[in-house]
Amino acid sequence: MPPIDVDATVIANRRLSRDYNVLTLSAAEVGARTRAGQFVMVRPAGMTETLLRRPFSIFEVVRDGHGTPTAITILNKRAGRTTNRLYEAEPGEHIACLGPLGRPFTPVAAPTEAVMVAGGVGLAPFATLAEALAGAGTPSTLFYGARSGQELFHLDFFERLGVTLVLATEDGSRGERGRVTQPLDRALAARTRGSTMIYACGPEPMLAAVAEVAGRHGQPCEVSVERTMGCGLGGCYSCVIKVKHGAEPAHFVRSCISGPVFDGAEIVWD
Repeated sequence: MPPIDVDATVIANRRLSRDYNVLTLSAAEVGARTRAGQFVMVRPAGMTETLLRRPFSIFEVVRDGHGTPTAITILNKRAGRTTNRLYEAEPGEHIACLGPLGRPFTPVAAPTEAVMVAGGVGLAPFATLAEALAGAGTPSTLFYGARSGQELFHLDFFERLGVTLVLATEDGSRGERGRVTQPLDRALAARTRGSTMIYACGPEPMLAAVAEVAGRHGQPCEVSVERTMGCGLGGCYSCVIKVKHGAEPAHFVRSCISGPVFDGAEIVWD
């Protein structure tokens, strides 16, 4: 189904910290078509500082009491002009929103277990995936890492869905001290080969580490990459990534249309 371009109104802006916020957008049509792991390209109306939209994973699909999609949310971390504008956005403002775009995750069902691995803002695609897994009755664990405990968000959301939480912070302020791949490695060592599907999103070095750990323990792994995207439709070639399928030579593909979700074993991690 092709993406749609929506002139979305900001319904709410929940500021989680000085840098992070969750923006609710009136894009019901996008929400109705969304599958876990897909993204939107957004740009605040009237913004003249940049011509390009920015990619954001669809964080939540908001539904009414009958289960009908009414809006979507995006998880934003301010780091530049567009993300600062999105952080400061107020209800009633307009945001150009194109989506849903990209290749989604492949949710698994029991007896296979699901493990989600999030680093920082890489939590974004896992709210919709956790809902899909819960709907299928799939046992799920979220390994969630950040710089500090103050950057761990929406834990209650995942707990309500029955997701087991394993936390790690670089400063040790919450959960295990260190990188989230450390408890992941130990957990997979105790599992039967092929019994667990791993999903990961976060900084690319973390994704490479997760793919290596998954391969070493014989578990399949899907990763959602965070490449810079200029258009989201495959026209600008700004988001290419090197992959290798079986005996084929390594080659470049556009992550906006061949991804953002890839088999972690097929990415050439330079």
